[in-house]
Amino acid sequence: MSDAHGLDARLAQWRARCERMLERCLASDDEPTRRLSEAMRYSTLGGGKRLRPILVYCAGEACGAAPEVLDDAAAAVELIHVYSLVHDDLPAMDNDDLRRGRPTCHRAYDEGTAVLVGDALQALAFEVLAGPGRDPGPGDLGAAQRLQQLRVLACSIGTLGMAGGQAIDLAAAGGQIGAAGLEIMHRRKTGALIQASVLLGAIGAGVDSGAQYTALERYGTELGLAFQIHDDVLDVAGDTTLLGKQTGADAARGKPTYPSLHGLAEASRLAIAHRDAAIAALAPLGDRAQLLTQLAHYVVNRSH
Repeated sequence: MSDAHGLDARLAQWRARCERMLERCLASDDEPTRRLSEAMRYSTLGGGKRLRPILVYCAGEACGAAPEVLDDAAAAVELIHVYSLVHDDLPAMDNDDLRRGRPTCHRAYDEGTAVLVGDALQALAFEVLAGPGRDPGPGDLGAAQRLQQLRVLACSIGTLGMAGGQAIDLAAAGGQIGAAGLEIMHRRKTGALIQASVLLGAIGAGVDSGAQYTALERYGTELGLAFQIHDDVLDVAGDTTLLGKQTGADAARGKPTYPSLHGLAEASRLAIAHRDAAIAALAPLGDRAQLLTQLAHYVVNRSH
């Protein structure tokens, strides 16, 4: 089996595991909130790469964790990601009509419901990550690990993370931000949650400091930037059918991107440079970094 086929098989395995967790998390028989629950399921279970939960599993495995101790973190980070997409698509933000090949949540339902979907998914993510509310059994994560995971995830989506990056993005539309400002925006808006996904896996394996943790922290930082730069490239050169969302949207809104500031060829080169920096950071993990290395190549070779 080639490395590519081996990675494809592992990605499929982790996606399937994440889907089962998400189905379980989103199960609800509360009749008064039936429409909200339906909209949450519509937004979450409608496909997607599941890159962030895959990073949780991959980093955790590299550090010696069993998949079952990573399930809650994997589901939580994907719930956060979906909440951010639902809110980003709103008319007050990017005003997108298409997400994952289907109408966005506010188009399929309505704007008010979409706001509540994002709110409820964020709350559910922290509920899941906090654990079942009982004393941990054999093999479960302890309270200290859960608390550190909660802190890492919360920091990644606040003003110094995703929300702050989105604020910079809104302020920059139609204006000048410069290369340094654009990098800060991308590292916060997209990169912070990708880095958090890696660290959630490490913490789940009991690695919360030291050389391996620092290596994974650096890997997540560089991978997050490589991912978003490649996303910018795909917005120019990608295919709407493959992407599941409209291409050219950033240019239409006058949003600064790596291709608009650096040109398409240089943007592609920078994505590869950050990918290589991510891979180089994995040196302390030795052979255990093989899947993380393959995943870094996948991030800048993907067509959607």
